[in-house]
Amino acid sequence: MSTAISPTAYNYKVVRQFAIMTVVWGILGMGLGVFIASQLVWPELNFGLPWTSFGRLRPLHTNLVIFAFGGCALFATSYYVVQRTCQVRLISDSLAAFHFWGWQAVIVGAGITLPLGYTTTKEYAELEWPLAILLAVVWVVYALVFFGTIVKRKTKHIYVGNWFYGAFIIVTAMLHIVNHISLPVSFFKSYSAYAGATDAMIQWWYGHNAVGFFLTTGFLGMMYYFVPKQAERPIYSYRLSIVHFWALITLYIWAGPHHLHYTALPDWAQSLGMAMSIILLAPSWGGMINGMMTLSGAWHKLRTDPILRFLVVSLAFYGMSTFEGPMMAIKTVNSLSHYTDWTIGHVHAGALGWVAMISIGSLYHMIPKIFGRPQMHSVGLINAHFWLATIGTVLYIASMWVNGITQGLMWRAINDDGTLTYSFVEALQASHPGYIVRAIGGAFFASGMLFMAYNVFRTVRASNPAEAEAAAQIAVAGAH
Repeated sequence: MSTAISPTAYNYKVVRQFAIMTVVWGILGMGLGVFIASQLVWPELNFGLPWTSFGRLRPLHTNLVIFAFGGCALFATSYYVVQRTCQVRLISDSLAAFHFWGWQAVIVGAGITLPLGYTTTKEYAELEWPLAILLAVVWVVYALVFFGTIVKRKTKHIYVGNWFYGAFIIVTAMLHIVNHISLPVSFFKSYSAYAGATDAMIQWWYGHNAVGFFLTTGFLGMMYYFVPKQAERPIYSYRLSIVHFWALITLYIWAGPHHLHYTALPDWAQSLGMAMSIILLAPSWGGMINGMMTLSGAWHKLRTDPILRFLVVSLAFYGMSTFEGPMMAIKTVNSLSHYTDWTIGHVHAGALGWVAMISIGSLYHMIPKIFGRPQMHSVGLINAHFWLATIGTVLYIASMWVNGITQGLMWRAINDDGTLTYSFVEALQASHPGYIVRAIGGAFFASGMLFMAYNVFRTVRASNPAEAEAAAQIAVAGAH
C-alpha cells in the first residue's frame, strides 16, 4: 500500500489478492471438472495413468471448486463486507496476509497430494493430516482477523451479513477439526479416530454441513450485502433476515444422516436427518424470498444489469436446490435417487447455480471498487458470461436428472422370476448421452470463466489501486 494513504483506510490489498485468485482457481477447478466429465464420455482420457485417473482427479476437482474457488470468494467478500459495514480497517494486515498465503499453500498441497493418491478417502475432507493441520491453523487466523475487526467496529450494529459469515467461520472450524481427528502412521497416511457407522455419521455430519455452512451460510452473507447494493434497494425484511439466520443455523447441523439412508446407521438417526432436512426448507426459502423481494421496485434493472441478473438467478437456483435437497432426503425418494447421477445434478444445481453465480455477481460488483474503476471493462462480456453460465448450468442439471432417474429405475427393475431386468453395463450405456450433455454444459460454464478472466484482466490493467484506497479513506472519514 502507498505510504501516502492514511492507515485508517480499509485493507483492500488482501481483498484484491483473494478476488484475483477466485478467478484463477475457478478456471482451474471448473476446467478440471470438464476434463473428468469428459473422461466419463471417453475413458481413454484417463491416459492409463494412475495420476490422471478419474478417481484421483475427482477429489482434486471438488477441493479446487469448493475450497479454492468458493473459499477465496468467501474470504475476498467477507473482508470487503466486514470493513465497509463496521467502518474500520482489518485488525491486522500481517495476519490477513498469512491467511492469504497459507490458504494458497493448502490448495497447492492438495494439487500435489491428491493426484499422487494421498487421501483420507473422506468426501470433501480428503487432505491428509499435515495439510489438515495447516488448514486448521490458517482458519483460526482467519477467525481472529474477522472477529477482531468486528470487535473494534465503529458502528454499534453488526450487519446481518456478518452474522452469516461469522457462523460459517465458527461451524466450519468445528466440523473440520472434529472430522479430521486421526492417528498418523506416516507423513502422508493416517487412520480416523472413529470406526464403522460412527465414522460414517461424523463424516456426513461434516460433509453435509460443509454444504450447509461453507457453501450456504457463507454465501448468504454475500447475498445479504451484494444483492441490496447492486439493486440499490434496502433488504426486503430485516426481521426475516434475523429469523432466517437463527432458523438456518439451528436446523442445518442435524441434516447429515440423510446421506446414509438404508445403511448401517440406526434407523432413528436416519429418520431424524430426514425430518430435519424437510423442516430446513422453511428457512432456506425464507432467505431466498427475502433476497428476491429486495428487488421490489427494481425488477426493471434486470433488463440492463447483467450483474444483478447473476445475483437474482443465483437466488432462483438456491431456491430450487434447497427444495430439491429436502425432497431427496425423504427415504422413499432417496431409495430411487441414492448412488445415481441425480445426486450429482443436485450438488451442481447448488454449486454452479447458487455458489458460483452469487460469487461471480459479487465479484463483478466488487472488483471495480477495490481497483479504483467506475465499472468493469465490458458490460457485454458480463452479459455473455451470464448466458454461458445459465445455459451451462441448465444443461448440466437436466442431463443429470434424466440420467439419475433412468439409472434408479433400471437398477430396481426386476423380472417376474425376481432377477434383475438390466445389467449394470446396460444402465451405463443408457447414461452415455447424458454424460455428453453434461460435459457440454460444464464446458459452457467453464468458458464463461475465461470471459470473466479477460474482463477482470482488462479492468485491473486500467486500474488505480491508490484511488480505491483513497476512496476507502474518504468513506471511513465520512462515516466518522
